[in-house]
Amino acid sequence: MNLDFSKNKDGLIPAIIQDNNTFKVLMLGYLNKESLSLTLNSNVVHFYSRTNQRIWKKGEVSGNELNLVSIKEDCDNDTVLIKVNPLGPVCHKGDDTCFKESNKSINFIDKLEGIIQDRKNNPSDSSYVSSLFKKGTNKIAQKVGEEAVELVIEAKDDNDDLFLNESADLMFHYLILLQQKGFKMKDVVSVLENRSV
Repeated sequence: MNLDFSKNKDGLIPAIIQDNNTFKVLMLGYLNKESLSLTLNSNVVHFYSRTNQRIWKKGEVSGNELNLVSIKEDCDNDTVLIKVNPLGPVCHKGDDTCFKESNKSINFIDKLEGIIQDRKNNPSDSSYVSSLFKKGTNKIAQKVGEEAVELVIEAKDDNDDLFLNESADLMFHYLILLQQKGFKMKDVVSVLENRSV
């Protein structure tokens, strides 16, 4: 990263904060070299407060930290886009964003991926998903294969209900396999988008 902190007299650069999953812009903050370094070293976003003239970690009072996913500089090297996973409302007034917009995902796949991720990160003995993660990649991949075969069988018949249910089973297990491998559906969509250019 080759950021130019000298473009502004105060040595600060704007940081646009975007939710990594919903792509919603959450807030705008400012970084100096030290807050950028703290952000990169801790994977939690730190800013420079122009009002209080000090470094501050987002969420240091509320607990609503911004977990770093990625940082990209703009074409002029004087602004950054920081993608995050927020741990709660971002605005100090309690709103999801500083622009009074909801940051709730309207995409059911996103919601389902969130549930799958929770079952992976917080295993439960009573959870089918947790049990699959516990058995590992081979078992999850085997389940995807089984569901794919069942879908192909139903595709040859005329029962739309069974076909759609097997399609849902395949998609569900595929989402689990993606997370086991460290990916989400948006990563697959990105590959498809790149192919269509």
